[in-house]
Amino acid sequence: MRSIRHLLVVGDRVLVTPEDPNGMTKSGLYLPPGVQEREKIQSGFVVRTGPGYAIPNPGYEDAPWTEKKEMIKYIPLQMEEGDYIIFMKSQGIEVEFDGQTYVIVPNAAVLLIVRNEVITD
Repeated sequence: MRSIRHLLVVGDRVLVTPEDPNGMTKSGLYLPPGVQEREKIQSGFVVRTGPGYAIPNPGYEDAPWTEKKEMIKYIPLQMEEGDYIIFMKSQGIEVEFDGQTYVIVPNAAVLLIVRNEVITD
């Protein structure tokens, strides 16, 4: 049986379970497809994240006698699994996996992150 854990998200993207796929308002009214399509933002919960932005590792050597080192490093994304995000709907790509609908969202399309834990510096 396949699991969501078998999905590897690439680069600076996140896999999101979209909220309110039926188009129902808070008061219980269903929105027609035309109204849903005009919405510019969407929200949902982050299920998986990609490794982040790839950057070259400046510490490697090209000499044949040097030990092989990891060539790529990543700048991690701000989102974590379980975060609630608001993103630009036009940038998301909807996919279906095991009967569940997900949206793949690039980092640049994320407008807001809501995290349950408090972040202090």
